[in-house]
Amino acid sequence: MKYLVLFFLLFCVSSCNYFETKKVTSQEILNEDLQTFNWNEVDEYPTFSSCDSSLTKAERKSCFEATLTTHITTQLAQEKIVVTKDLNDTINITFLISELGILTVVDLKNSEQVKLQIPEIDILLKQSLDGLPKILPAFKRGQQVKTEFKLPVVIKVN
Repeated sequence: MKYLVLFFLLFCVSSCNYFETKKVTSQEILNEDLQTFNWNEVDEYPTFSSCDSSLTKAERKSCFEATLTTHITTQLAQEKIVVTKDLNDTINITFLISELGILTVVDLKNSEQVKLQIPEIDILLKQSLDGLPKILPAFKRGQQVKTEFKLPVVIKVN
């Protein structure tokens, strides 16, 4: 009986999973981290050096968009645009800012009315970006990353 109890206790202890430790590989940790990672948000938005003094992330984003919009508007105001009818429309521009801070236009969406009235608007918008100040790229977890964003530009010609 004594041996039977000893055998039973030894069997229970050796078959228990309590003493086993699960080994976790770095790949498993990475996969788990990537699943919880928000790929649509960056830690720091792209910015111009003039916007660095802004305190919060939202203020820096607003400053960046305002600076970009002001620059485009100023450049377009210098052009002589002639239209046959009054025009009040919005053009949606999709930008890509590389890890190096290089801004490129990915897409321009405008209405048929704008295309008919100002056929060279796409070229004018792209040229208006030439004199932009240096852009500092976005950051995600301490790394410079590409960012894509859309900016509406209101065209109002009387």
